[in-house]
Amino acid sequence: MFRKISNLVNVNAFNKLNHPKTNLRFVSKFCTTSTLRAISPYDGRYAKQCDPLRDYFSEFALMKYRVLVEIHWFQCLFQKKIVTSETNDLDKIVDNESQFLNSLFDNFNLDHGKRIKEFEKITNHDVKAVEYFLKEQIGKNKNLENLTEFVHFSCTSEDINNLSYALMLQNALKNVIFPKIEELLSVLKKLSLKHADTPMMCRTHGQSATPSTVGKEIANFAYRVENQLKLCKTIELTGKFNGATGNLNAHVCAYPEKDWLKISEEFVEGLGVKWNPYTTQIEPHDSLANICVLLSVLNIQLTDFSRDMWGYIMLGYFKQKAVEGEIGSSTMPHKINPIDFENAEGNFSVANSLLVGFSQKLPSSRFQRDLSDSTVLRNLGLAFSGCLQSYQSLLKGLNRVDVNEDALNTELDSHYELLAEPVQTIMRRYGCENPYEQMKEFTRGKTVTQEDFIKFITNTDLPEKEKQKLLNLKPHNYLGLAPSLAKNVTGNLEQLK
Repeated sequence: MFRKISNLVNVNAFNKLNHPKTNLRFVSKFCTTSTLRAISPYDGRYAKQCDPLRDYFSEFALMKYRVLVEIHWFQCLFQKKIVTSETNDLDKIVDNESQFLNSLFDNFNLDHGKRIKEFEKITNHDVKAVEYFLKEQIGKNKNLENLTEFVHFSCTSEDINNLSYALMLQNALKNVIFPKIEELLSVLKKLSLKHADTPMMCRTHGQSATPSTVGKEIANFAYRVENQLKLCKTIELTGKFNGATGNLNAHVCAYPEKDWLKISEEFVEGLGVKWNPYTTQIEPHDSLANICVLLSVLNIQLTDFSRDMWGYIMLGYFKQKAVEGEIGSSTMPHKINPIDFENAEGNFSVANSLLVGFSQKLPSSRFQRDLSDSTVLRNLGLAFSGCLQSYQSLLKGLNRVDVNEDALNTELDSHYELLAEPVQTIMRRYGCENPYEQMKEFTRGKTVTQEDFIKFITNTDLPEKEKQKLLNLKPHNYLGLAPSLAKNVTGNLEQLK
């Protein structure tokens, strides 16, 4: 069995590449073009917020991940004795130069990226340019100069590309996207607990409905998002390493005695990617499509939340904090607009348009391959930048609102028709005549005061004990299990049963 990649290459270098605080801030450090001239807002207006994703979705990052895969394969060829020599211990020679080989990706920098682009001007082929760059670098090492033709040995470009993209996306999700969702989930759960007992009037079809609590309504979203995030984490990104049409033709021809299926599997799995043995020239992107779909559903859930928060602010259920110096309108000085929730909604729309587009486009390729997936994959960063910007906007928006309990209480005091549901239900229990119809006549389309409610209950045929029970009922305390559900969103619901 192949050892994991950390045993073949410098473990600190690999961990550094995959660490959320990796020192690959190459664009912000070296780019001299103003963000004001950026075409995409994710490299312009939102550049700072989206900066962590440059480590995974920029051209520089793609180059570095390609170097990583190429060097790992070069090492494996010799260290696993796939390529041998009767006169030299090639495995020992390569092993002795592991520090040098590791440095090619450990110390990969902007100048190296520029050198690759110089090769690409000639080749008009980005992966071949990486191959020539590595041959040039390895050729400078006297102990390895005769082995340069084993760079990219038996590989098609997609052997390198698909694994690079799998690692890039896998690490972006693990180190940036999922932690930001978890941060948002933590805030939602804290708000659920904080406002578990804060009553509010619900609205179905936009009209007054049975009361709940602020905490329970936020808990609904926390529960949905948490379950969707779990589904997202179940997807294992797959990769292939099997040549020009997926049959390891060149490999078998060059070394027919080798077990190439085993070698392919162990190489892919050694990189931390799930092996796909059945492919054409390209890995079919099914796992990528699955994560795009699942994440788009999570984004829809949070879009729903963004719109609800916008509506609650409009209704006065939440107050927005005034930040000194900020302006809500260029002509109306009094305004504080819910821009963070609007920003989240807009960017979710952009992100999901791309994510759904990826899921529909990428799994389809003519015959053994066409090139249409290549340019699409280069836009992965746009989709995940839209996601990241939205998550951060929601966090910012939630940090700038407070529950307006006075408004909530005033509204509840004014809508005793909310108690029509429990009254008609108890009247049914005790056999009162036409209970639903009585309450319909009393409440439908009307605003019922506490005085009206008391008068109605007093005149019912209910037992005195039940009358008193209903007279003690108010919209504020007709909450069912809402407080308990809100409080247990972080725990086990079994205790509520």
